[in-house]
Amino acid sequence: MSNHPLNLVVRFLSELAALAIAGMWGWHRGDGWTRAALALGAPLLIALLWGTFRVPDDPGKAPVAIPGALRLVLELAVFSFAVWALINIGAVKPAVIFGILILLHYLASVDRVLWLFR
Repeated sequence: MSNHPLNLVVRFLSELAALAIAGMWGWHRGDGWTRAALALGAPLLIALLWGTFRVPDDPGKAPVAIPGALRLVLELAVFSFAVWALINIGAVKPAVIFGILILLHYLASVDRVLWLFR
C-alpha cells in the first residue's frame, strides 16, 4: 500500500507541508534579521537532513546510509516538529489535522514501516 500513487502523493505533499510549516514557524518566532534566518534556515536544515540520510535500497541515492529505524525516527521527528510548530504559532486546528494526516499515512504505509525495521 505504501507504493500506491495516492499514498506517494500524500507523502510528498506532507514533506512539502512540513518544510512550509518550518518556514512559517521561523517567520512567526523570529524578529528582525532572525525572522528571515529562521524562516529560511529551518526548512533548509530539515531539507538537508531529509535528503542526506537514507536507507540503503530506498529509491534515490543515499549520500549517508543509515539503518531504517533511524530513518523512521528522523521522519517522525520532522513531522512531529511540524505539528509542534503549528501549535507553537497558535494554529492548533491545522496541527491536529496535519497530525492525523501523518498518522493515517503511516498506518497506510505499515509495509514500509516494517521494511524500515528489517
